[in-house]
Amino acid sequence: MIIRGVKSTDAEKLAYLIKEVGNSAKYMLWEADERRIQADNQLEMIESMQASENSTILVAEMDEDLVGYLFAMGGKARRNKHSVYIVIGILQGKREQGIGTKLFKKLDHWAKQHHIHRLELTVATKNEAGLSLYKKAGFEIEGTKRHSLLIDDEFVDEYNMAKLL
Repeated sequence: MIIRGVKSTDAEKLAYLIKEVGNSAKYMLWEADERRIQADNQLEMIESMQASENSTILVAEMDEDLVGYLFAMGGKARRNKHSVYIVIGILQGKREQGIGTKLFKKLDHWAKQHHIHRLELTVATKNEAGLSLYKKAGFEIEGTKRHSLLIDDEFVDEYNMAKLL
């Protein structure tokens, strides 16, 4: 398995991966087929993130297929450029194989090189696998967003989590 920065030529594979993760992940913000994910808008996202000093997309690749992604979106204002918001997704059949841990290790290395001081994310409080991964990666719970998601007609809380480098 290779963990690397995304390339423009990955746009189609990344679009497919995001759709597949969305179709199988219960706790992602966007429900399956709720948004238009195609290679052309992923290419725009890739190019936009590559042009940013404080944003990146990391991917996990196995046998020339993308099996995981990590988006790190940097703050736009001078006061929060040191901070990135993270979204991570791993293909259902590849979860619990260390891919998330490897993506976060690569992110830590990238963040230190780019003078990022704060990594942050949100996670559904019921997402035990996600919580375990984030705690293992050094994230701490900073607070709770009550009833922030509506999943299967049930309000679900989210934790705000962060890691300072």
